[in-house]
Amino acid sequence: MSAKGRSTQRLDKVLSNMGYGSRAELKKVVKQGGIIVNGSPAKDPGMHVDPYHDVIEIEGEKILYKEFVYLMLHKPPGVISATEDMRDRTVLDLLDKSYLIYEPFPVGRLDKDTEGLLLLTNDGKLAHELLSPRKHVPKTYEADVAGRVTEEDVIHFSQGVTLDDGYVTLPAELSILSVEELEDGPLSKISLIIHEGKFHQVKRMFEAVGKKVVYLKRVQMGELKLDESLPIGSYRELTAEELTLLGKPSTPELLENQKNREI
Repeated sequence: MSAKGRSTQRLDKVLSNMGYGSRAELKKVVKQGGIIVNGSPAKDPGMHVDPYHDVIEIEGEKILYKEFVYLMLHKPPGVISATEDMRDRTVLDLLDKSYLIYEPFPVGRLDKDTEGLLLLTNDGKLAHELLSPRKHVPKTYEADVAGRVTEEDVIHFSQGVTLDDGYVTLPAELSILSVEELEDGPLSKISLIIHEGKFHQVKRMFEAVGKKVVYLKRVQMGELKLDESLPIGSYRELTAEELTLLGKPSTPELLENQKNREI
């Protein structure tokens, strides 16, 4: 099937959006015969192509087109959940430059000393859906808490906790995984599901009941779970199945990109 009748774009627009140069620069590459479309040298940088199906090569490199990028990052502590910072490393500093051309940004944030699941994308619509206060997308954390977490705390969290500024949180689901007796006092391992994302919320909730979080990790956001085989500080693209869990439909284009990544 020819590109005609499908969803097409200008060749130079596709390549410039993917960081292969300005339209003026790409025009020169076309004149030099450096861009091949479906086995034939492109004659016109303004020709229309279907970037998901046409085979496009630039100076010997076959391109894999994506309009959006979706990355699961196992965020390490000590890194800021931001696109730029004057003092500290940001999560974007962990990415290869081939992803930076898509201008991804973190969906929400994790505190500097918190590790775990962080989604990076340039899909503003999906980010809005996941962060909208009206959606109450659940977020699951695991934590080590100095002190003995009790069933009384479980009940308290289920009713909402009053934070230091007077805000009462939505009901949260607290589970006690274990309690260890250490020399300097008990250490509780817990799991917590919250449905909002106030500043330092998990830490402040435990402070409200007289306890301190000493380690915090996000393991799930909505239906998306952290891939525990992903080393801390590493990242990968989401699969089509994982995007479906976030409410992103598996379009033919998405499935095609997934297939190409697996080849």
